[in-house]
Amino acid sequence: MWNARAEHASITIDAPIEVVWSVFTDVERWPTWASSFTSVELVDGPMRLGARARIRQPWLPTVVWEVTKWEPGRSWTWTTTSPGARTEASHVLTSVDERTVAEQSIAWSGPIGRLAAFVWRSLTRRYLAIEAVGLKQRTEQAASTTITATLPKVGYHPT
Repeated sequence: MWNARAEHASITIDAPIEVVWSVFTDVERWPTWASSFTSVELVDGPMRLGARARIRQPWLPTVVWEVTKWEPGRSWTWTTTSPGARTEASHVLTSVDERTVAEQSIAWSGPIGRLAAFVWRSLTRRYLAIEAVGLKQRTEQAASTTITATLPKVGYHPT
């Protein structure tokens, strides 16, 4: 039996979970805040259970992922398979006061999957770090913009 090998990343974001979820699940925009993506294209509609996304990343083959677990506002997992390999990537958000902890993990199984995990280990760790920092920066920017837009204008009196 070939056991799964996994890599993990976690980051705390100064933004409410709803804002983080909105940015994190807007997968087609990932390339705008994470250089680890060349393109992300939803193949058959919005993010949801069963949705598929074609992802292109530097130094990696183009892969189509399918959402296999979906808990709106909290988490999703998607998987991709090829002969001898299965890759599963999970994305989990946890609310802590007004902040959010975003966790990502990627696990490979199967004989080819274990080999891919070994070969791409360093690249995977680098990409997970890029994605975590990019998510934090983009989400905190979005939260800041949202808060600023909802503040009352000082000295403003409609006539």
